[in-house]
Amino acid sequence: QVQLVESGGGLVQAGGSLRLSCAASGRTFSPYGMAWFRQAPGKEREFVAAISWTVGTNTYYSDSAKGRFTISRDNAKNTVYLQMNSLNPEDTAAYSCAANVKNRDAGVREATDYGYWGQGTQVTVSS
Repeated sequence: QVQLVESGGGLVQAGGSLRLSCAASGRTFSPYGMAWFRQAPGKEREFVAAISWTVGTNTYYSDSAKGRFTISRDNAKNTVYLQMNSLNPEDTAAYSCAANVKNRDAGVREATDYGYWGQGTQVTVSS
């Protein structure tokens, strides 16, 4: 069994930055990739960014995240990070990390390909 625990959310002013962390625990942890998704009130969950876990360091971003967010990982700590810069109110959402244990494509963007999810951390950006 794998558990994912996010941290680092909070309230920030527009233009500010936040760094989210997602720590994985479990007897064995070797996903194809890790990703961040977000869901704003009244909206569908959307892909934000993904990173390969065991083969190279390939990163994938949504158009809205590209150039502002950076996903990274620390395999020794079983932790994935999301550095978010130049935040704007449209980034307000609950951010969840997920482990892709089903699809060899580490950049997969469909939530159904992710077998483990964290509980989420709230990010609120004020204008």
